[in-house]
Amino acid sequence: MSVLPPSPEDAGHWFRRTLAVMAGIALALAAWQLQQLVLILFAAALIGLMLNDFTVLLQRWLRLPFAVALAAAILIPLIVLLVVFGLFGSLMVEQFIILAERFPLALRNVQDWARATPIGREVLAQIGGLTPSMAQVAGIVQSALANVGSAITGLAVVLVAGLYLAAQPRLYVDGLIALLPPAAQQPANEILGVVRDAISAWLKGQAIGMAFVAVGTSLGLWLVGLPSPLAIGLVAGLCEFVPYLGVVLVSVPAVILGFGQGVETGIFTVVALVVVQQLQGNVVTPLAQSKFGDLPPVLTIFSLIAAGTLLGPLGVVLAVPFTVVGMALLRHRLTQLGRKSPLTGG
Repeated sequence: MSVLPPSPEDAGHWFRRTLAVMAGIALALAAWQLQQLVLILFAAALIGLMLNDFTVLLQRWLRLPFAVALAAAILIPLIVLLVVFGLFGSLMVEQFIILAERFPLALRNVQDWARATPIGREVLAQIGGLTPSMAQVAGIVQSALANVGSAITGLAVVLVAGLYLAAQPRLYVDGLIALLPPAAQQPANEILGVVRDAISAWLKGQAIGMAFVAVGTSLGLWLVGLPSPLAIGLVAGLCEFVPYLGVVLVSVPAVILGFGQGVETGIFTVVALVVVQQLQGNVVTPLAQSKFGDLPPVLTIFSLIAAGTLLGPLGVVLAVPFTVVGMALLRHRLTQLGRKSPLTGG
């Protein structure tokens, strides 16, 4: 039984598919090698989207031309920051200084309190085995200081690029779409619209959560009597951009400060932080998500772990918006498959 050779059309089809697969693999390898550049571009796109959304909002509210609204979208946050730091700057600096001065003493008080109990001594012994040596601490500090310059440079690039993206979004979007074949331009434009809507909705919900955590933490710690409540609340609100991780970064020093002043103050500090987080997680976030969009908590946690392992600190900061993009693309694809399914009449 003879086997017929493949036709030229079949051979050409498989050759094109092979080239497409090889091109996709090469693109993925290039993106992995340039992962920091990809992260910076994504961060710039986030900044550009925030500025553009604020510009459109000002256009709608104040009936301004786009250029004037964009200038206002840049100047208004700067003016607010100047006013806030002008009114509360000295107070916040004083609170950060007090925080830095009292934290070592509070840590020693907590250690002394823990050594008075057998369980506390056991916990301190376990922690002591995990404590890095002075040489390791010095190496970490030197590495952090060496990266300060590159971090500042990267932040400047992100801000400038975000400003250009906000000023002329269609120029870059249309230029990117024009690189695609004509048949793929309309689907690509639709996908970009879906991603933009998802990120914009997530940013709005996140802004509400960050503001609530900042105000709630400051108020709660002020009622407890903890030093520097405004400074801790500001840091808590900023850290809330990275869900769950920000809670840990703020709660640990706040609890140590609380127990450093006494067991009763420490307990009330824990209660205040738990109340704020419970209200934010069970009231504020669900209300914001019902209006702007949601993201499964388990998926958020695993995305933070994966991004920290693969992409480093900047990846952790951008892990959740990356996950939002992935979820938007997945839902869009499932919607398309549902439309094409014969069971849905598509």
